[in-house]
Order: sequence, then C-alpha cells, then structure tokens
Amino acid sequence: MSVTRNRVAAGLAIVAAGSLAVFGIATPAQAASKKLTIAFVMGAEADPFFKAMKVGATAEAAAKGVNLVWQGNPSVYSPATQIPVADQVLATKPSGLVLIPTDPTALQPVANQAIKAGIPVVNVDTHVNDLSKVTAFITGDNADGGAKAADAIASAIKYTAGQTYQVAVGLTSATATTNVARLAGFKAEVAAKYPGIQIVDTEYSQSQPSVADTNVSNWLTKYPNLAGIFAIDGTNAAGAAAALQAKGLVGKIALVGYDAYPANVKLLQSGVFSALIAQNPAAEAKLAIDDLVATLTKSPAAKSIQHLVTIPNVVLTAATSAADFAKYTYVA
Repeated sequence: MSVTRNRVAAGLAIVAAGSLAVFGIATPAQAASKKLTIAFVMGAEADPFFKAMKVGATAEAAAKGVNLVWQGNPSVYSPATQIPVADQVLATKPSGLVLIPTDPTALQPVANQAIKAGIPVVNVDTHVNDLSKVTAFITGDNADGGAKAADAIASAIKYTAGQTYQVAVGLTSATATTNVARLAGFKAEVAAKYPGIQIVDTEYSQSQPSVADTNVSNWLTKYPNLAGIFAIDGTNAAGAAAALQAKGLVGKIALVGYDAYPANVKLLQSGVFSALIAQNPAAEAKLAIDDLVATLTKSPAAKSIQHLVTIPNVVLTAATSAADFAKYTYVA
C-alpha cells in the first residue's frame, strides 16, 4: 500500500511540474538553472566607442556566466533607427537591459516598457529623462570633458585676450545627453575664461564620419577665418580630421576631438589633432553587467549599487606617455 501511495505521489509531482511548464511557470530546478541574458542596445554598432564597450561587456558577461545580446543599428545613430531594434530585443524577454538611448525622450517608453515587464534597466553613456526607476546610470564626466576641450582649443590657438577667434562644433545628435552636456561644458568654459572665442556654428552627423567630413568642408567655405573645431564625439573627430587633411589645413586649424579611437590616436600623434578627450567605455560596460547581475541574483552587492556613476575623462596630447596611450586607446 505504501508503494502505491509513493507512486501516486510521484505521479502527482510529475503532473504538477508539467502543469507549471504548460502555464509557463518555471519550476524551482528550472529557475535555478536558467542562465541570465543581458541585452545591450546602443545607437550605432559601427562606432568604435561602442566596439570598445562591447569588448568590456563580452569579457564581463563571460566572467559572470551570463548570455550577452549586443544589438544596434549598423551605422546610423538616431531614435528612428534605435527604437525598432529595442522593441525587437524586448520581445525576446531578456533578463536585464542596458539601454544607451539616442534621445532621452524618444527612448523613455522603451525603458518604461522594460521596467513594467520586470526587466531591470541600466543606462550607460546616455540616459532617458526619468531615471527614478532605472537601476543605475553610468557615464563619463561629459560637462567636464567639454570644459577640458575648451581649454585644449584655447591652448592650441594660442588664445590671447582681446582677440577674436571663430570656432565650430560638430555633434552626432542635438538631443543625445552626452552631446548636450559636452556642448554645455564647452560653452560654459568659453564664457568664463575665453570671451574672445566665438562659437559660429554647430552641425550634426548621426554618427557618420562622412557627414562630419561634409560639415567641416562647408564650414571651411563659410568661415575662411575658422580657428578651431571641437568634434564632440569620435565619429565627428574622424570626419573632421579627414576634411582638414584633404584641404591641407592640418596645423592651421586647431582640432580637438572626443574619443580615443585607435585611428584618431595615431592622427593625434602625427599632429592632426591638438588633443583628444578619452573615456573608458569598457569600464562602463563592465559596471553595467555587474549591477544587473547583482540585481537579478539579489546578491549582497545589489545593496551597494550606485544610482549615478560618473567616470573621469582623460586629455590626451602629443606629449602623452606611451603607457597612457596604451591604457586609454579604445580596444576594438
């Protein structure tokens, strides 16, 4: 009789487990064995900044034993191209989402949708408007980077009080929070310390160097006395460098760029750039993975997650040591 009861109990357990599976509810054993999947959704995969970030994300995902989904538009940085990618990724129901929004307002519904579905969200580099329910926001010190760029341009053009200098700024987006903060920092530093610098124009490239190249070529025609260019991110820096080289204006127009792309570092060392502002994309990605894993596994580390993390920038010049070039050049 006891054997029969044991068989009945075993049968009921199997039926119960099967019922849980049918209704999409994981059994304790299944839940324990399920591997976490963390998705990164950025604006433009081809951007070497994001390639360097992917290196850091891939290494940390492997170290933490989680699946990594890396997805973005191949080359265009815009809300119109990012939102469909984000929607497709959310449809796969990842465990956690790292969202690098191209626009703080347009991508807010994506963050809201994920959080409502129980998917924790970390913003890296850029952010959505409402960060109250986002697990963390990790970024470089963008306002400080803009200020450092103003100092570098002033130094390169040998700024002298009482004289006037025309400077133009190339950006990827008018609304990406990194671009907005860098431009604000640049303008504030100029106003405070270099009143003779006039910002005569700003143009946008959507993270495409060829568009940045065209923008600079137009400036050279429109402003024959242009003294300097602040290329506010790496793709604009690459495009601006190409334009100045093509026009034979290297050394005649100061060029300060953002992002230590390997190609741009070589151009800095050869005198095309006056300075580059370097970030640490791999470190940002690593911390994002760590925060999501801690949150999802409810580990003790979850209690020490910082909601806002700002990573300092570094200014690279031709005088930078070989060791620092090796340390801060982005790995792709």
